[in-house]
Amino acid sequence: MTAIADAPLTIQYLAAPNVTAQLFGSGLIGLREGLEAAMVVTILVAFLVKSGRRDALRWVWLGVGAAVLMTVTVFLAIQLSAYTITGLAAEAIAGVASLIAVVIVTTMVLWMKSAAAGLSGELRSKMSEALERGWLAVLMLAFLAVGREGVETALFMVGYAEAQTAWPLIGLILGILLAGAIAYGIYAGAVRIDLGRFFTYTGVFLVLVAAGILSYGIGALQTVGWLPGGATRLFDITGWFNWSAWYGEIVQGIFNITPTPTVLQFTLWLAYLVIVFAVFLRPSRGTAAGTPDPAPAPTSSSERTTP
Repeated sequence: MTAIADAPLTIQYLAAPNVTAQLFGSGLIGLREGLEAAMVVTILVAFLVKSGRRDALRWVWLGVGAAVLMTVTVFLAIQLSAYTITGLAAEAIAGVASLIAVVIVTTMVLWMKSAAAGLSGELRSKMSEALERGWLAVLMLAFLAVGREGVETALFMVGYAEAQTAWPLIGLILGILLAGAIAYGIYAGAVRIDLGRFFTYTGVFLVLVAAGILSYGIGALQTVGWLPGGATRLFDITGWFNWSAWYGEIVQGIFNITPTPTVLQFTLWLAYLVIVFAVFLRPSRGTAAGTPDPAPAPTSSSERTTP
């Protein structure tokens, strides 16, 4: 990741995060976001199966496929920009993209916390309306529901845009595949998982990642001179431990932590964490925060198989 040197227009690079950091960080993002998307699909499929509308499943899968294609396009656009644009232009684009990503991702994470308890009922109601309107409405419902999670996943991968290796992508894919397996197990009734705790704990992780992306974006914009204070260091903790060791690389690689933050970087990073955690960890009324209410798993073997 990029760190800001003492001179505001001098660019230095930290050692590339090791394979463990890239796989673990991107894998956990893929698992969390993939499970959210998979649970949405599970709810839609279970509703159609129980309603005797298997004929509409093809439109759901077509919408899911279109959402995946859109996600891949956004992901590639973010990642390839790191290869084709260099110098200060790359810093400027990375800074702006990071700030946009933080805003969108934070909004989605907080929205999921507040809406998760009634997500199943909302999706069933929308699907019922979509079935009355026709196949296009069913397709668009699946596309938008899954695409929202997909775009969020792609934006979280902004922090890995400069990795210059395939490991972040491999970790992301492995996480998504694991999420799909867990979701199918839940649908088939073979897996039991406390989704409330899972989404709360992983939500905390994603907020920390987003805070790091924010710090990274601020630093990038200070590098090109778009924000002041690029030469003002708040502290230097490079001597606290070996940042080039595996644990130091993991901290930097996953959370975009720099041992020499500027005053503005650290101030906004800390303010973001305090404000977002205050909202995210605030107890919700009724159902535990972050607990989606998936449709009950089919009971008969004929219903248990997803077409």
